[in-house]
Amino acid sequence: MGLTIGVDIGGTKILAGVVDETGAILDRVKIPTPRDSAQTAAAIAQAAQTVRKDYPVEAVGLGAAGFISADRATVLVAPNMSWHDEPLKARIEALIDLPVVVENDANAAAWGEVRFGAGAARPNVVLYTIGTGVGGGIVLNGELFRGHFGIGAEFGHYRVVPDGRPCGCGQKGCLEQYASGSALTRFVKDRAKEDPERAQIVLGLGDGTPDGIQGAHITEAARKGDAIALEAFAEIGRWLGQSMADLASILDPEVFVVAGGVSDAGEILTAPTRESYHKALAGTGDRPFAEVVTATLGPDAGLIGAADLARHR
Repeated sequence: MGLTIGVDIGGTKILAGVVDETGAILDRVKIPTPRDSAQTAAAIAQAAQTVRKDYPVEAVGLGAAGFISADRATVLVAPNMSWHDEPLKARIEALIDLPVVVENDANAAAWGEVRFGAGAARPNVVLYTIGTGVGGGIVLNGELFRGHFGIGAEFGHYRVVPDGRPCGCGQKGCLEQYASGSALTRFVKDRAKEDPERAQIVLGLGDGTPDGIQGAHITEAARKGDAIALEAFAEIGRWLGQSMADLASILDPEVFVVAGGVSDAGEILTAPTRESYHKALAGTGDRPFAEVVTATLGPDAGLIGAADLARHR
């Protein structure tokens, strides 16, 4: 199969692009995600039709946050979209008259990185997406692992602290509460309130108050040596590394890829993650370590991966 379209469906924007067999994006469009979720299918179709007009496209891959059915046709639940048992494949196919594949957005990003990014030519890869929450994707023996029901690799929602912080999923102590962008921001805001003198750089990048601190400020402050920002990355890296050690004992991957908006920090995040993983891995000294690397496709990983999954549906 030649050209396909990938669509990354976010809570605020929909990205669509025509992608060739090498993972190159030939054309793209970005439109706002409708506030009314009932209109989202029409917006997705509109974006796909816009980029399709000048290319002989053969299929469409959709990446959406949430639980996707094993047949890659139905969004079982997507809280950001208020979708429950949404027959997204059928809806979009009816609007654009092309074959459609629906995939979890983190799975799509993992596939994109394995095919064309940091995990290229690596048959066994585990990817973490570190953004507002924590997502994941697993590729084993060159195949995307989805689980029997299609909703595997939800790393953010395995519990790392018994009766820990409440999570949006309804449980307590999930990894997402300790290793996400939200956790990073919470850590810095709390420390800045306790010790503003040590947070002068990050406070100065915002409005001067702890509540004005945003994720991008923390990354920039860490690059400038802000002590509290660096401590925050070390803290979430510690949790990530420990979780990688747990997964390595089960899956034994060749490489862990760290993606998502927080991964823009590069080694500021991956260095403490790698150190924590090495310390926590069972059998350290008697077994090889998987590599821990930053994703290379950036925010395009999900779009590219979804398009390639449509090619190999």
